[in-house]
Amino acid sequence: MITLIGTGHVFNLKNKIEQIIHEKNPDIVCVELDKKRYNALLLQQKQNHQKNNTPQPFIYRLLAKFQDNAAKWYGVHAGDEMLTAIQTAEQMNIPVELIDMDAQVLFKKMLKTMPTREKIRLILSSIGSLFATKNLVEKEMKKLQDNYEELMNEIGKKFPTIKNILIDRRNEYMVKRLQKLTENYSNIIVIVGDGHVQGMKKLIESKNIEVQTVRLKDLTKNKNGNKKEGDTVSFTVTYTTP
Repeated sequence: MITLIGTGHVFNLKNKIEQIIHEKNPDIVCVELDKKRYNALLLQQKQNHQKNNTPQPFIYRLLAKFQDNAAKWYGVHAGDEMLTAIQTAEQMNIPVELIDMDAQVLFKKMLKTMPTREKIRLILSSIGSLFATKNLVEKEMKKLQDNYEELMNEIGKKFPTIKNILIDRRNEYMVKRLQKLTENYSNIIVIVGDGHVQGMKKLIESKNIEVQTVRLKDLTKNKNGNKKEGDTVSFTVTYTTP
């Protein structure tokens, strides 16, 4: 059984991720990180979340800035949910697997193959995201959850290179990693961005592997069904199976 946990990198999901891992008591916990990003998150945490000065592409810095700004709305830092999953697993003596592709290599490859017109659209969109409001971000997340196929088609039309490299290829890569892990582990928890859940779920099902999901909308509700990001009260997890 693979359980896909769809998170948002800017939401406060610490208590809920801890609860799910304790409830499921998995054989292994997998996270949507590569070694470089994991080490960078650890370093930022140790340095009180001060940014390092490693040169990055301009667009990459814009997107990272947006994530940092959005995370502040919820009193967290981007990527905290991944570190929480890893630290919880380590406390329970559960092995951890980093299943994502090298983000730096992937991003550089994307920019190298991206047509100029698409780059311009991406830059303008990235700059615009810096002025996005909390309400707008939440509306977009709801749109992702309620109209996944429609949104993916929209992204594919506006940003075909992004969809192909940053979404589709990563989904395929991570599912291949998970398929290999099922040879040795029967109860696997996977922490990924919510935008990957539906695509990965379809790929996993196509390989005749049992899968269930917990979506971001489930994690951002308390036990009464009210949406309250960052709330520390207990909540009920809904595991969705095919």
